[in-house]
Amino acid sequence: MSPLVKKRIRIIFVVVAGLGVLTAAGVRVFLWDKYTVPIMMYHHVRANPQGRADTVSPERFRAHMLFLKRRGYNVIRLDELVQGIRHNRDFPRDTVVVTFDDGYEDNYLYAVDVLKELSLPAIFFVIPGFVNGHEGERYLNFDQMRAMAAAGLDFGSHTAHHTYLPEASDPTQEFEIVQSKKILEAELKRPVRYFSYPIGGFNDAIKKKIRQAGYRGAMTTNRGHDFANGDVYELNRIRFGDTDTSSVVLAVKLSGYYHLFRKQKDPY
Repeated sequence: MSPLVKKRIRIIFVVVAGLGVLTAAGVRVFLWDKYTVPIMMYHHVRANPQGRADTVSPERFRAHMLFLKRRGYNVIRLDELVQGIRHNRDFPRDTVVVTFDDGYEDNYLYAVDVLKELSLPAIFFVIPGFVNGHEGERYLNFDQMRAMAAAGLDFGSHTAHHTYLPEASDPTQEFEIVQSKKILEAELKRPVRYFSYPIGGFNDAIKKKIRQAGYRGAMTTNRGHDFANGDVYELNRIRFGDTDTSSVVLAVKLSGYYHLFRKQKDPY
């Protein structure tokens, strides 16, 4: 190989390497202020032979929680996240929040022991009107909730009867938002500070009612137009289930940048 060819190869190598460094630096700069603490969302924790999207098997749930523990994720309470957002706090890039919607009894049977064993916090958004069961489903009763609260787990409201609020009248919205909070606080003897919109549906008027009722924040699904979760009354979450079997998939969903690649839905 002639000296001229060698020189050209070196130049090409330097140029390519330089472009790679610049590209990587550009990606880091682009992503730096777009990090959003991922909020994990679960519903049922039970055997899932039908492959339901709203269900995770006990074995898969345990695998997910072990992934968090073994990889050293900073699993925090929702209250810490919301207060951090309000005060413009920068969270470590491995921070995570764990949430459950609906308050099914299988959460108590199959998720609570895992969370206690691994010392992981979580919040359960429950429906007080369903404590005695509803349409063949079994839900957490207040004794179970009190035991969970004593173990350090948190609770929020998911309305009194799982009402889709955008289609409800103003008096019904008020009742579902306010009464569910009162019932839970009376039964659990502790403040209920957070709310989860059934099916993720909300609008500005509903958000105002949530604030007026004394809630510090509210959860949606992937609805709304605030990709970065700057508004604590429409916090987007990421669904996890039985199809999340790969450590690569888990890492991507928990990266803090997953929201950049998701399709956002209208809030109602």
